[in-house]
Amino acid sequence: MAHPAPTSTAPPPGRRTAFAEGVDQVRAAATTEPGRLRIIGALLALLVVGFGAVTAWQTADRAAAADDVLHKSQPLSTAAADIYRSLADANTAASSGFLAGGQETAESRERYEDGIDTAAAKLVTAANNSDPGSPSAAAITKLNKLLPEYKGLVERARTYNRQGFPVGGAYLRYANQKMQQEMLPAAEDLYKKENQRLRDDYADATPYPWAAIALGVLALAALAWAQHRTYRRTHRVLNHGLVAATAAATVVLLWLVIGHSVARASLFESYDHGVRSLNVLHDARIASLKARGNENLTLVARGAETVKVGAETVDAYDHDFSADMGALAKGLSEARRLADDTAGGRPLQQAESNMAEWKKRHTAARAQDDNGNYEQALALVIGGEGATGECFDSVDDNLASALTHEQNEFRKAAGDGLDAMGGLPLGAAVLAVLGAAGAVLGIGRRLSEYR
Repeated sequence: MAHPAPTSTAPPPGRRTAFAEGVDQVRAAATTEPGRLRIIGALLALLVVGFGAVTAWQTADRAAAADDVLHKSQPLSTAAADIYRSLADANTAASSGFLAGGQETAESRERYEDGIDTAAAKLVTAANNSDPGSPSAAAITKLNKLLPEYKGLVERARTYNRQGFPVGGAYLRYANQKMQQEMLPAAEDLYKKENQRLRDDYADATPYPWAAIALGVLALAALAWAQHRTYRRTHRVLNHGLVAATAAATVVLLWLVIGHSVARASLFESYDHGVRSLNVLHDARIASLKARGNENLTLVARGAETVKVGAETVDAYDHDFSADMGALAKGLSEARRLADDTAGGRPLQQAESNMAEWKKRHTAARAQDDNGNYEQALALVIGGEGATGECFDSVDDNLASALTHEQNEFRKAAGDGLDAMGGLPLGAAVLAVLGAAGAVLGIGRRLSEYR
């Protein structure tokens, strides 16, 4: 059976393509003044509309990123820091309650439960906002698996401790090991990933929209040229339509440059005086919690855990306490450097004073313990007035106050940055359409003179 011959899409000999005919028509039109005016009007309208469209697109992207900074990535970064802090706080409260033995206070038990509950709630929030299969989701899954295991170890430690069995201390040390070596590193990994997401959102929100700016300058140059051309041929100073188009394009360009500059400055301020301070304060608060936990575990272990430092063998938990206090001192110093007002600096000064007193009382407690006076050492750590716990609570409260202040500073600056871009995408699109209409009407006015 014969197959039909393939059809050709090429034009028959002697016939030209529609594109070629269109080019010829444009060339023919360009030989007359009305034709040239029509081409100029079309190009001006296209430039102004293109400027508005690119401005709307680029500013909408940046506004969306700024909105994510304020309402998504930074709150999630804070939630990740809260997970870490809550876990460390629960671990500290567990060791304090263990030292109290059968006299564990309701306040200590409540603090432990609050830390566990807060961590669990923040994990739910983080899970709902993480992408399935992402590294953040993996860290959250790991923490959700480890949390009940840790709680089980703490409950066993408490049970045996109330019965006076020494094995309770071993269970608590094992729970602390799980916290320090598995849970807190996973929480820190989650915190770092959420901070990277926050930095990515800042990187998307702050770059200048150079494509829109360049198109705006080009559109204004073309409009100025068209008005100059009209003046040279008619000696009329103003063409109302072209003036209106120029005014609309100028407003959009100024709005774009000034609005984005203000937004950019506010976002940078929210990072420099908000996010950076928050990160340092979170680290300082975590260092104080870890120091308190290691101070308690020094008494729980009673020298059972040691580490070599040079040629000397020292208590492992007391060695870690010193390292944590060094990190706390460094964090407080950096936070004071970043604080830009008295309200932010005052609680940090108080925290430094509390930390200095804490170190003095800790030294006195260690001296009592080293001399075999365990009960006196215990009273200096978990007792009432004059104990190291009093200093720790003051440090923690002052750091919480500083965090609240810096969080408010961040929200204000980031909110100002978002507001500076508010309405710009829609406004640019509307003004661009009006500008294009003005250009077409202005050219149309000239065309009417040839009819």
